[in-house]
Amino acid sequence: MSDDYIECPQVSGKTIKALRIYKDTGDGTEVLIDLTDGTSFTFSLSIKPTLEAAVIRPGVGEPEILHRYDLE
Repeated sequence: MSDDYIECPQVSGKTIKALRIYKDTGDGTEVLIDLTDGTSFTFSLSIKPTLEAAVIRPGVGEPEILHRYDLE
């Protein structure tokens, strides 16, 4: 598996019968793909908020970053 994408060979070559996109209910937006062989492929897409924090010295131009906090 590459770090850039996820390969799904179990779905390759199959024919789509229906595709449904369910609105985000807090767990992410769900996509359900029904296939003509009776199987389905599903995935959920969620966007996680990010936070960046730093102590800076403002001035003319770009502020000087005195300390950056790692929040992961």
